[in-house]
Amino acid sequence: MATETRLLLSSLNGQRTHVLGILEGLSEEALRRPVLPSGWTCLGMVQHLTLADERFWFRGIVAGDPACVSTSQEADKAVWQVSPAVPASAVFDAYRQQIELANAIITTTALDTAPALWPDELWPTWKLQDLRAILLHVITETACHAGHLDAARELIDGRKWLG
Repeated sequence: MATETRLLLSSLNGQRTHVLGILEGLSEEALRRPVLPSGWTCLGMVQHLTLADERFWFRGIVAGDPACVSTSQEADKAVWQVSPAVPASAVFDAYRQQIELANAIITTTALDTAPALWPDELWPTWKLQDLRAILLHVITETACHAGHLDAARELIDGRKWLG
């Protein structure tokens, strides 16, 4: 694996670890309780990261699997909703599984590889040019959402990731 790929993957893995770490020890009830006015839950955020970031960007866009790319606004809203019948452990397991699948793609794809698939219907005037740009985008997204989870966790029980 190239040095740059290793560094980018290390950064992404740090943010993924942050997402999982800040939620460690929360009860099922706390994971499902919205604490901000927008109404998302910590478990919904993990599901969003699983489907709209890890699965969408790496399996869908980089690897070109159309089953991993949704252009439906209803489907996009649905990724934030976790059925009460789905245990939190299943949501976390799915996140970890998509991370493994994404890492397999990242480690075997050159950074300058163009997306195999691009949803022009979603973004007709915007396009990430290669895996490098996609990695930077997902690192940013994951870090941003890790920060959202920090705020939610602090509101739930006062725990802070740093400090």
